[in-house]
Amino acid sequence: MTALRPDLQLIADLVPKGARVLDVGCGDGALLDYLVREKSVDGRGIELSDDGVRDCVARGLCVVQGDADGDLRDYRDDSFDFVILSKTLQAVKGPHLVLRELLRIGKRAIVTIPNFGQWRVRVSLLFGGRMPVTKKLAASWYETDNIHFCTILDILDLIADEGLELIEFVPHHSNGARLSMSPALANWAADQALFVLEKQTPTA
Repeated sequence: MTALRPDLQLIADLVPKGARVLDVGCGDGALLDYLVREKSVDGRGIELSDDGVRDCVARGLCVVQGDADGDLRDYRDDSFDFVILSKTLQAVKGPHLVLRELLRIGKRAIVTIPNFGQWRVRVSLLFGGRMPVTKKLAASWYETDNIHFCTILDILDLIADEGLELIEFVPHHSNGARLSMSPALANWAADQALFVLEKQTPTA
């Protein structure tokens, strides 16, 4: 089997065997295929692009064409153990609403983002005067799917504003190398970040 992309492997390592999983924005299905084959998960997917859906179906995956902004409402409460949203939150219209839906239909959510606060992006904008095009953010501003240019600190603020519980925070580079540092430093250094979320348990 082809090795997973390092950032996807970080997600896969967090999912236990046999879990019920929904991968939202599953792309070509590489992560979902790995989870089904290697971890025997009960896996489902949602993907917006025609090409992505075709790739997933060719892998034999249970994937439907849909939009995270509008189609998550079709799922029942607590349908999944884990809902995965990999590098998609910044591309949806209502990130706060999507987070709520993830944790309505799943017990836990695994969310990853590209970090627009990383130092290379900042330097490129500072000295170039234009929205950065880097190896990790390769599309021009008018071609990118990203509509919310968020940083690690922005996402942590959103998590707090929504009253969600942060179970695990993994800032990392695109090669999968984890960074052990404070959120403020990670916001400067990390290409990407992973967040494991739960709804907060009401206190008596």
